[in-house]
Amino acid sequence: MSQSTIHHIPVCPFSQRLEILLALKGQHGAVRFSVVDITKPRDPALLAKTRGVTALPVLERPDGRLIRESLVILQYLEDIFPEPRIAQRDPYRRAVENMLVRLEGDFATAGYVMVMNQDPARRDALREVMLKHYARLDAFLQEHAPAGTFLFETFGWAEAVFTPLFMRFWFLEYYEAFHLPDEPGFARVRGWRDACLAHPAAQQVTREEIVKLYYDYAKGAGNGALPPGRSRSSFVFEPHWSARPWPPRDKYATSATDAELGL
Repeated sequence: MSQSTIHHIPVCPFSQRLEILLALKGQHGAVRFSVVDITKPRDPALLAKTRGVTALPVLERPDGRLIRESLVILQYLEDIFPEPRIAQRDPYRRAVENMLVRLEGDFATAGYVMVMNQDPARRDALREVMLKHYARLDAFLQEHAPAGTFLFETFGWAEAVFTPLFMRFWFLEYYEAFHLPDEPGFARVRGWRDACLAHPAAQQVTREEIVKLYYDYAKGAGNGALPPGRSRSSFVFEPHWSARPWPPRDKYATSATDAELGL
């Protein structure tokens, strides 16, 4: 049977959630992943297929039809590879799962707004917004799964959705010194987050990789854009991120050059 192809950015959290789901199902090799270099203009052939839409990931079926939006692709993969099932079967438990997943959009936005902020005067306010989102997750878990590690018995659908975001927010720890307070109101979500980060199915990226590749985001330049004075994106494939020095933590006082970033 011909394979579907997922056009994706290698460290994109929305692509990683697809990789996690396939890993949980033992089906990663059943789908081909085609890497898109966001530091270069989009391939005209891919743009023709997507009708000019640049958002990724996109799943291309063997018959050429496309499926967009990571959560939609996630459900499609769940349907075409039905066993083992990752989403909950029981209607009520599935509804609980979906209610938690509905919180991921605002959570993701808050984290990216915080890392891309260039105004030191806004740091405290953005930190409070981020803490409110974590507190909201904590309250949800306390209501629906107060005693467990994950939302249900095992790492599942909600975990596949949130874990890539928890990993990307390593850039908040590094560039914004953001950490969850050691307080009871964050204990449940901290335990959930830490268990998600450690799960074997979610090891596609590392903290070092995220911190190095997302330096340009920390300087306010996303999706392959270049900060002022730079000629190479931190998202370039060469030199490999593992061969580069760690970027400066103080994004407000320092703007590293291409050479200082090992680019």
